[in-house]
Amino acid sequence: NAALAHYSPSNGSSRTLSAREMYLFDTGGQYLDGTTDITRTVHWGEPTPFQKEAYTRVLMGNIDLSRLIYPSNTAGRTVESFARRALWDVGLNYGHGTGHGIGNFLSVHEWPVGFQSNNVPLEAGMFTSIEPGYYRDGEFGIRIEDVALVVEAQTESGEKPFLTFEVVSLVPYDRNLIKLSLLSPEQIRYLNAYYERIRAYVGPELQRQGLEEAYRWLQENTEP
Repeated sequence: NAALAHYSPSNGSSRTLSAREMYLFDTGGQYLDGTTDITRTVHWGEPTPFQKEAYTRVLMGNIDLSRLIYPSNTAGRTVESFARRALWDVGLNYGHGTGHGIGNFLSVHEWPVGFQSNNVPLEAGMFTSIEPGYYRDGEFGIRIEDVALVVEAQTESGEKPFLTFEVVSLVPYDRNLIKLSLLSPEQIRYLNAYYERIRAYVGPELQRQGLEEAYRWLQENTEP
């Protein structure tokens, strides 16, 4: 059912999970100090070569937009294509927006931040989702969604103000679906730095709570 970008379960359409196919889960919660909205796609069996390529290109788009440095007061629509470029290179695309504002104990989709043509320019302090995807009708769906904070960027010239994103969702991506040969050295460095952050922040908390099985899973899935 993940081939439907926004699916609602019902007794008539629900399906039994299988290790032989893709599984997309869009999750989140609302807490007194913030709202989360995070999507991961996994495959517990043997993905097809096309599934791996499609997933990897979605991941490349997520990384390319997340690590982008851009001038202050840039409109989200101006940089949105960075999330689509790896898919466009091989004639693929997705039919929904690339991200939306995240409320603080308010709306999960909060106006007016995002990457649509009618969103406001990006400014430091804003939270937005970054969520490229790919959907093949009747077969599978892929989406990788992180919440990111807009922050000031340090540039070689030292001129200000330039902006970038700091991803605050700390959950590994599915190694089983990554076709490593497609990633650039810069994308791999970004991925490794992201995994180091996950280990530094989430690892000690799992140990503090005595969640050793989850801790071992985290260590395994954040290997360089």
